[in-house]
Amino acid sequence: MPKVVILNDASVARGGATGLALLQARLLRARGLAVVFASADRGAGAAALRDIGVEVHLAGAQPLTEAAPHVAATRGLYNPAVRRMLARVIAAHDGPDTVYHVHSWSKTLTPAVFAALTPVAPRVFIHAHDFFLACPNGGFMDYRAMRPCDRRGLSAACLATQCDKRSFAQKLWRSARQAILHRSLPRRAPWGGIVLIHPAMAPRFVAQGYPAERLRVLRNPAEALSPCRIPAETNHGFLFIGRIEAEKGIEELIAAAQAAGVALTVVGEGPLRAPLSRAHPQLRFTGWLDRAGMLAEAQQARAVVMPSRYPEPFGLVAAEAVLSGLPVILSKTALLGPEIAARGLGWVCDTRDPAAFAALLRRVADLPPAALRQVSEAGFGASAGLCLTPDAWCDGLLELYAGVTGSSGAGSGSGQG
Repeated sequence: MPKVVILNDASVARGGATGLALLQARLLRARGLAVVFASADRGAGAAALRDIGVEVHLAGAQPLTEAAPHVAATRGLYNPAVRRMLARVIAAHDGPDTVYHVHSWSKTLTPAVFAALTPVAPRVFIHAHDFFLACPNGGFMDYRAMRPCDRRGLSAACLATQCDKRSFAQKLWRSARQAILHRSLPRRAPWGGIVLIHPAMAPRFVAQGYPAERLRVLRNPAEALSPCRIPAETNHGFLFIGRIEAEKGIEELIAAAQAAGVALTVVGEGPLRAPLSRAHPQLRFTGWLDRAGMLAEAQQARAVVMPSRYPEPFGLVAAEAVLSGLPVILSKTALLGPEIAARGLGWVCDTRDPAAFAALLRRVADLPPAALRQVSEAGFGASAGLCLTPDAWCDGLLELYAGVTGSSGAGSGSGQG
């Protein structure tokens, strides 16, 4: 069996990538594999990992958001402490059956993680949860114009465009980090693979010089919010779950819901929650909810809306909703959109077009119960192909590892979800 070294910015989940890195550790340990977890943080989540038999290594880095500006500016480009830590990990654990799997790296691991891993590149997998390997701001999104960007990363057109959320100085800093990334992660080196969470990500990576033969697609795991089908056809309101910020399209959704005369519940936190809740007292803003709380809201919803402005590679909320029998409405920029529409699981819309967005909400609100039930049943409990079960995801990881080590993992999970 292979030994797996998981590398991630943090040891406590505050985002999707870290949540998947920790899930990977738990699933692999359940299959009996030896797991090492190397993180750049100070180990707030180390005890939980050690409790399940994971060996933990820490660089002890201060989060860049808490460091002095001059320290964050330099250490965020390249952290030598990370390279030293990983050199020790490799020296202690490397062998022909050792695999290295990188998840989130842009916050504290920095491009130094790839410089350290280059000597063992054929057994390294890099999980592309976003576009940071290909785009300086990680999203192929012009945050100033609030529209998707088709420029090639670090091209003259890219460098001349102020697309950053904060400032042009921040854009230049991110561009410098991208240049360091390209030196630390030679794109033509024999890496085990770049793991994409959706096949539609591939053209962006190929355009940036990543060889197509190095790209591997492994869809994210997801599980239904509800063990029973949510009877969407008997419900009336619409539901948004996510971070309440401009790029998530929440302002367009609120305007469309008002124009359509439909009820909307907003679950989540973010910088726009306070001003939007003051401006729209007729809407329900619940704040962040645990899974049970989200299920309670989902059971009252007619559809979930994911109106992100940027090309979101995956939408966990959308996948969980579909598996629970809730139809979804997605922005046309979402990579899941074409599949959702083609399989009759929901609808895709130009959410930047106020009239079209409002018209779609009204149409879904007015759908006959039998028609909406058909959409609900198409997703619930079916192998829609949007995502994997956790066990199938673990199987996919082990297949990747077997391809570079010849070792097979223990156990076998269930099929796709």
